[in-house]
Amino acid sequence: MIKTSLFADQEREAKLNKLGDALRVMEQHVDFAALADEVDRAAPRPSRVRGGRPPFPTELMVRVLLIQQLFNLSDEQMEFQLLDRLSFQRFVGLRSSSQIPDRTTIWTFKERLIQAGASESIFEAVNRQLSKHGYIARGGQMVDASIVQAPKQSLSKNEKALVKENAMPIEWKPAKRRQRDMDARWTKKHGKSYFGYKVSANADKRYKLVRKIKVSTASEHDTLHFEEVLDPANTNRNILADKGYVDGEREERLSKQGWRMHIQRKGSKDKPISAAQERRNKRIAKTRARIEHVFAGMAQLGGKALRTIGLARATLQLNWKVAAYNLRRLVYLKEARVEAF
Repeated sequence: MIKTSLFADQEREAKLNKLGDALRVMEQHVDFAALADEVDRAAPRPSRVRGGRPPFPTELMVRVLLIQQLFNLSDEQMEFQLLDRLSFQRFVGLRSSSQIPDRTTIWTFKERLIQAGASESIFEAVNRQLSKHGYIARGGQMVDASIVQAPKQSLSKNEKALVKENAMPIEWKPAKRRQRDMDARWTKKHGKSYFGYKVSANADKRYKLVRKIKVSTASEHDTLHFEEVLDPANTNRNILADKGYVDGEREERLSKQGWRMHIQRKGSKDKPISAAQERRNKRIAKTRARIEHVFAGMAQLGGKALRTIGLARATLQLNWKVAAYNLRRLVYLKEARVEAF
């Protein structure tokens, strides 16, 4: 016989707390009101002069988008989960509300950030909170890039030629134009072709938190963003990178600026690497392996998960995705009692 109770909701919440709700734990360490203030500063709330239904509070929408990235949900799936899932309702503050942000509301909030040029606002705001907790960048930094795949497109030969020239076929109707990604590009890695975008990132060695990112089309070479993602705030001047970043001219320039370059190198049949360089390669690889999971995780952001059209939306989504990773990492550091020193 199934037992019924007038207090079933409270009993379920109590059991959820006992089992451990990761979102509840996150609330103990993250100031979401401060994150919302930063977002409002970068992308002011729309005027209500024309009336209409008042928008949801920015803090609520910030929580919604962070959940969406933590659990890799589309706008449609996010709407369903907010209706169905107790832990989500409680986290965003809608446990007793009859209204929830639907897919259109979520999309509109994202467009507000894109139009204001505020895609990076949440990432920067989260990193400021990391510093307030004492987790400043320490121990050197690792720079790497990951290809983030986007859904492939079926285009004719003529359409592909026009897209490469950043043009649209004149016969495409408005609805089709909205569904076509004009920015994603093809690239090859280890002989395999990929379609989508690329995210270059910098993670510090001490806490394995992402400090800088740069999103571009997949066809742009990793090295173009190397200096752009360097973090001068890191307390250590060591830079770790793989063989793809070898560039004598740049290394000499950065060395003069005080950076210490630790880049793996490869030899050839005509000019094999020395035993000393082989040992250095192994040391660098060993250190990189401790941080590699950060970048390996970024490679999993794409495919059907990257439900976006265009570089602006990809930039928004990846900034929020990495911000969500940093918050989850912050919770781990706090709960594991990793000292911020």
